[in-house]
Amino acid sequence: MQRDLAPVTVRSLGEAERGRWDAFVKTCPQATFFHLSAWQGLMEREQRHRTHFLFAERGGDIVGVLPLAEVKSRLFGHSLASLPFCVYGGIASEDAEAVAALEVAADRIAVDRGVSHLEYRNLEARHADWPKQDLYVTFRKRLEADDEANMAAIPRKQRAMVRKGIKNGLSARRDADVSRFFSVYADNVHRHGTPALGRRWFAALQETFGDDCEVMTVCDPAGNPVSSVLSFYFRDEILPYYAGDLPAARDLAANDFKYWSLMQRAVERKCAVFDYGRSKLGTGPYSFKKNWGFEPTPLAYEYRLFGRDGVPQNNPNNPKFKLFISLWQRMPLALANRLGPMIVRNLG
Repeated sequence: MQRDLAPVTVRSLGEAERGRWDAFVKTCPQATFFHLSAWQGLMEREQRHRTHFLFAERGGDIVGVLPLAEVKSRLFGHSLASLPFCVYGGIASEDAEAVAALEVAADRIAVDRGVSHLEYRNLEARHADWPKQDLYVTFRKRLEADDEANMAAIPRKQRAMVRKGIKNGLSARRDADVSRFFSVYADNVHRHGTPALGRRWFAALQETFGDDCEVMTVCDPAGNPVSSVLSFYFRDEILPYYAGDLPAARDLAANDFKYWSLMQRAVERKCAVFDYGRSKLGTGPYSFKKNWGFEPTPLAYEYRLFGRDGVPQNNPNNPKFKLFISLWQRMPLALANRLGPMIVRNLG
């Protein structure tokens, strides 16, 4: 039987298939950093979520993958997603039959596990008739091979902010651990009234992904950290994923300087795409990224609803979280850092 005519079968990822899974992910155009098999262990060990990593085979070859994890919470319900804590996910495959088979298998798991909804965090839409979340966009842009060209591509006003940061004597350095990053990040999210992931999570990311997970911290002339970012590298792309700034960063233009320094680092590592990541429509980060000359692309988050009538709105834009945000901002930072990971793991 010819391989392209062989039937498609769906299996669960085991230790023996991890190499094949990742080899497929690194070559599949629809796959992202968040499809790598290492996320399974991170979800299970660090967040204590049950996972269902599925792959489709045809003629002995992997032709599609779908990483799934359950989030079971008294506060936010019971869901299945590809993938919690990740902005991209869904099925990675160019084989229509494999996509259909993986969707059937995911539906079966969702029903068997009794979840209220199944979420596919797709880059592109697959089903126009499925319920969807229209809140998020992503920002991606090609990088030139030299710094001068990339600087010239930044719009004039934002370019002036980068140069302000340079004139202010800021410096950017890659860190061997997450200590300085976490201090800046935790302070930043606390001021915005949202719980922070724990230091252990970031250390686990760095340990798991090695050189493909890198921390860069910006310091003022006295050597004090004012801004920091943790980035992922995948194929020829850089994805700044977690970031934070201290209040002093604003007057110093440290945030702009940070992303310029990161672009320089991306060119150094031969990256061709700068992925500014996900933002919610109408927010400050959305405007900031547009000011850098990046155009938003809507993210196609699609849902299968099993025990609810509408798409969940577990995000800070939901008015019902307004009081929680206000109370969290007034909580002592040390206490917020202890409680935050227990809350965030239930959000995914």
